[in-house]
Amino acid sequence: MLPVKQFQDFVAKHQLFAQGNKILLAVSGGKDSVLMLHLFKAIGVNIGVAHCNFNLRGDEAQRDELFVKMLAANFDLPFYITHFDTKKYAAENKISTQMAARDLRYNWFEEIRLAEGFDYIALAHHQNDGVETVLINLTRGTGISGLHGILPKRNHLIRPLLFLNRHEIDEIIHQMNFDFVEDSSNLSANYTRNKIRLKVIPHLQEINPHLEKTFAENAARFADIEMLLNIHVQALAEKILNPRSDGIYIALNEISKLNPQKLLLFELLKPYGFTESVIEEILNHLHSSSGTHFFSSSHQAIINRAYLVIAAKNSSEIANQFIHPSTTHVLFGTGTLDLSFSTVIEFESNPKKAFVNADKLIFPLILRHWQNGDKFAPLGMRQLKKVSDFFIDEKVPLHLKTTTPILVNGNGDIIWVAGMRQDNRYKLTAATKKVAIFELKNL
Repeated sequence: MLPVKQFQDFVAKHQLFAQGNKILLAVSGGKDSVLMLHLFKAIGVNIGVAHCNFNLRGDEAQRDELFVKMLAANFDLPFYITHFDTKKYAAENKISTQMAARDLRYNWFEEIRLAEGFDYIALAHHQNDGVETVLINLTRGTGISGLHGILPKRNHLIRPLLFLNRHEIDEIIHQMNFDFVEDSSNLSANYTRNKIRLKVIPHLQEINPHLEKTFAENAARFADIEMLLNIHVQALAEKILNPRSDGIYIALNEISKLNPQKLLLFELLKPYGFTESVIEEILNHLHSSSGTHFFSSSHQAIINRAYLVIAAKNSSEIANQFIHPSTTHVLFGTGTLDLSFSTVIEFESNPKKAFVNADKLIFPLILRHWQNGDKFAPLGMRQLKKVSDFFIDEKVPLHLKTTTPILVNGNGDIIWVAGMRQDNRYKLTAATKKVAIFELKNL
């Protein structure tokens, strides 16, 4: 008989969904997803059926699509279907076919969820899938999250069959005489997951006949450990991560106190994309001179005096953005540079503004980043000074050197190191008749 009570108990224990929620079921047509569909129908939840055709198995894939479509029709359920050119996507993104199929289906499921107002997406993973996932993670290398494998609930994804193993599902399908389709690729040892399923797990089951249950219990323990670690890391982050306008500052002496150092620093910097190997490099160079850089795909970490500074990479380069007399504002990074003119000769002491003698401007002006060798005459000085030396004198954090906008006149003179100091040669004097006012603004 259908394990409806066990199903309901598992849903309640892990708070997978609430009464009145609308659930989108990912149904391939295999035993697992067919059983999941019958269980949801048995408890009267508002559901819809989604099926992906990856166009990888020819006629067999078309058979699966037709079967799931008829199954949804028999239950009078909304049916959603899509087709993917999986091999093309895999080639374009230089990933495996399996990874391509995973990315495509999860992205599409989320699109349907949002478009059709579903609260959750139900996936038919069971305990054996959890065992396989943990073994794959251990083989490839993993952190704590990889040890708990597949969780019953993560964001909008729920997996309500994790209370069953494959053998139990086979028995229920047989007893209930439910129709299903077989995926022949599950018998191929060409895929990593299938190799573990067909060649590794049978040997482990000889040692422990209750392998799936044991792994499920272990997964619950590791999930609790991860939760405990996350609570500690959150408290630690609030204590030692100091957000400033130009980045996140972490005192080097606070990093030295971390224990275990590598694990905790990795967890602290994980939201910024830093890998374990980069974390190791940071720790190896913790007492290096200022200016040592480390990179993730989205951020940079810089040792700057007594701090490790985490800042977003400068993804919006200022490269020869031209400013004409008619220009009112120029976009750069997360802000704008605004330009206006006035015949009232007034100066305001504001680092976000520059008041320039308009008659000395040669248009078009250029807005760009600092370049090696740049020189200007800081306001109040007659001699030229390297902008890099000015940054040092002003104790400007190293990562801001490459993001500070530089306003350049048409003759090559630097007019303003924006937000810091304008050039003395372009200051207002008693002879000034017209003022060009430049102002930095955040978006």
